[in-house]
Amino acid sequence: MLIIDRFEGDFAVCENDARRMIHIRRSEIPVQATEGDCLIADPQKGYVLDTDETARRKARIKAKMNRLFTE
Repeated sequence: MLIIDRFEGDFAVCENDARRMIHIRRSEIPVQATEGDCLIADPQKGYVLDTDETARRKARIKAKMNRLFTE
């Protein structure tokens, strides 16, 4: 799994499972991909969005932020 950290020019800078940053050409990822989205490398389709994991991660981060600012 990869997480899109940011975009720099023609590249998406992504963090992999080992917490290393790798650069992937924007043309290799789905057009609708945004910062924070999770990607899966599929041998036949290339990089595809993992919408379920993205939603889980965003919900977890939102819950942490709510706890941080309400306590």
